[in-house]
Amino acid sequence: MQLQDILFAQGFGTRRVCTGLIQHGHVQCQDTASGDWRPCLEASAEFEVEGLRLRVQGLDWTCHVRACIMLNKPAGIECSQKPSAWPSVYTLLPAPLRQRPNKGAVQGVQAIGRLDQDTTGLLLLTDDGQLIHRLASPRHEVPKVYEVTLKHPASERELQHLLAGVVLDDDPRPVRAAACELPESQHLRLTLTGGKYHQVKRMVAAVGNRVEALHRSQIGGLKLPADLGPGQWRWLETADLALIQA
Repeated sequence: MQLQDILFAQGFGTRRVCTGLIQHGHVQCQDTASGDWRPCLEASAEFEVEGLRLRVQGLDWTCHVRACIMLNKPAGIECSQKPSAWPSVYTLLPAPLRQRPNKGAVQGVQAIGRLDQDTTGLLLLTDDGQLIHRLASPRHEVPKVYEVTLKHPASERELQHLLAGVVLDDDPRPVRAAACELPESQHLRLTLTGGKYHQVKRMVAAVGNRVEALHRSQIGGLKLPADLGPGQWRWLETADLALIQA
């Protein structure tokens, strides 16, 4: 693919802007053998996209045909393009991830499911429509693990009730936890395969307790890395994607 088209597809601006960045010397390419950076002044130069290392106006960038990332969502952030009361999670991302062209009116990466503004932890974002459908659809039952801080110490009866199923006010069918653990008396580790509105909080309330804090630690087999701090993001590798979709 031509360099100007690569920059456009990666989200660095319109094709005209991308051509201008190249012609004015604002784009460098990294030599895969030596690791050295060299100016790229030819907009029509051809490159393989996946894994191409660029430096655009001082920003180091690894090119991916599809953007798939994980983010450690902090509290006080909304998973919305048009937040109502809190900052948007998309403000935590660099401009190219927000501006990547996509089909139709969609632009940039999109969150796969949402976490409430006060919920922290693992959030996946991508511009891959098939991956969004695969992970967001309840039919595929991708397990998600939540670390729940409870207001009151939990009882064995509450755990068994969550495993057997509780009835929420918007569905007469019982909603069951796929797994329940109690590492500490007020720390519940809850695994769900669904994604109803405020599901964890409502399920805990249905058994007579209350959620004080909520953190998503795992999706599928992918755990939130200990070295990924709140507000930080990183690319998903092939092995990560395999863990999610296993």
